[in-house]
Amino acid sequence: MMPRHGGLDIRYLEPGGQNRKYEVSSSAETEPTSQTTISDDSKTGRGMSTMPRVVKRKLQKLRPIVEYNKRGKGIGQAHIEMQSYIGVLARSRVPLVDKKWSQIPKDIKEQIWEAVDMAFVVGQVGKNSVLASAAKKWKDFKSTLTRHYILPYTNDKEKLSQPPETYKFIEKAQWDAFVASRLSKDFESVHSQHAQIREKLEYNHRLSRKGYAGLEDQLEETMPGVEIDRSTLWKRARQDKHGNIPDPKVAEKAKLIVWVHGFSV
Repeated sequence: MMPRHGGLDIRYLEPGGQNRKYEVSSSAETEPTSQTTISDDSKTGRGMSTMPRVVKRKLQKLRPIVEYNKRGKGIGQAHIEMQSYIGVLARSRVPLVDKKWSQIPKDIKEQIWEAVDMAFVVGQVGKNSVLASAAKKWKDFKSTLTRHYILPYTNDKEKLSQPPETYKFIEKAQWDAFVASRLSKDFESVHSQHAQIREKLEYNHRLSRKGYAGLEDQLEETMPGVEIDRSTLWKRARQDKHGNIPDPKVAEKAKLIVWVHGFSV
């Protein structure tokens, strides 16, 4: 019997090539007692992220089938779980080094792809998309470490002497080298430039991991027969759960879009 996951459906490719849909849930009762835990640097502060479902399904030779919308963007619970798994792999298997993704050895990237391909039926996005996602998550992880665990403690050598408790899998030598790179004059200059660029991003969206593809999928279900264009997505992505746009600048931009395109979705 498959674990339940909050009433959400996931299609699986079973041994022998059978394709079935299960209603699955993240209930703790269904998780295996022994778990491999990797820390999660999510914006919502969920803390430690465990991927026991992925491990359990791999043992059962069950592979969730990732689904896509008409624009080829991943949607649904399987896609969300795959993205979480890619994040775990990127943080735990790629060395914490002050390098670009293009400089990471090909065999490490191949390991990430093979692990994802064994755990999910990736479908049309393929290897390039999976590795592009891993690259972004690895970059975001380094940014999180820099912003939350290094720069606030530039005058506290003891605090910087060990990897954060949340990320115990980081090797001490890698951590020391990474900290040194983040405290260098060169990085200080680059960081300042990036901060200025971020300040100019006036119209940030409020989407979670589901992204625009997930939002489009949700709107198509709740608004059958209505064409969901990019303007609609832009506005909805910046609304809170009550349908309001808290940021005055963004709200003004939304009004302009309504006036130009003649809709009030």
